[in-house]
Amino acid sequence: MARLPGSVQKARIKLQKLYERAHRMQDDAMHKYTTHLVREYDAICIEDLDVKGMLMSHVASKGVDRGLFGRFRSYLEYKCKSAGVKLVIANRFYPSTQRCAACGNVKKDDEKIILSGNKKHGTKHNEYVCYNKKCPNYNKVVDRDMNAMMNLTFLIDYPRYNKAL
Repeated sequence: MARLPGSVQKARIKLQKLYERAHRMQDDAMHKYTTHLVREYDAICIEDLDVKGMLMSHVASKGVDRGLFGRFRSYLEYKCKSAGVKLVIANRFYPSTQRCAACGNVKKDDEKIILSGNKKHGTKHNEYVCYNKKCPNYNKVVDRDMNAMMNLTFLIDYPRYNKAL
C-alpha cells in the first residue's frame, strides 16, 4: 500500500481524535442520563425498538442512527440491575403508539398512525386521535408520544399485557 502524503496523514489523525472525543462525550452524557434515571425512578419502561427497520425509513433514519439506542439500553439494564430498579422492556410489537391510553382502543389497518401521519383522518405523525365514541378523549388531538408514554407506564404495573395484538 502506498504511503499517504504527510498532510493527508495529519488530517486523518486529527479527524480520528475528533471522532474519539465525540464518542467520549456521548458516552459521558449517556452515563450521566442513565444514572439520573436510575436514581430518580423505582421503575422504568422502555421499548424494544426495531432499529434496523427504522434505519430503512428515510424519515427517521438520521436521528435513529445517532440515537445510540443499543448502548443506552445496555447501560440502563446494568444500572437498574445493580440499583434494584425494576426495568420493563416493552415487546417490539406492543402497540404503544396505536393504543388509546384512556380507553385501550387499538388502531388497526387504515386507522393506524404511521410516520407520515394518517391520511384517512388527516392527522400528523405526532398526533393521536381516538375514534371510540365511548372514550373520554373521543375526537380530541393528543400528543402521540405522551399517549405512548402513558401506555408504557401502564406496563410497569400490568406486565401481562406486554405482547403484540
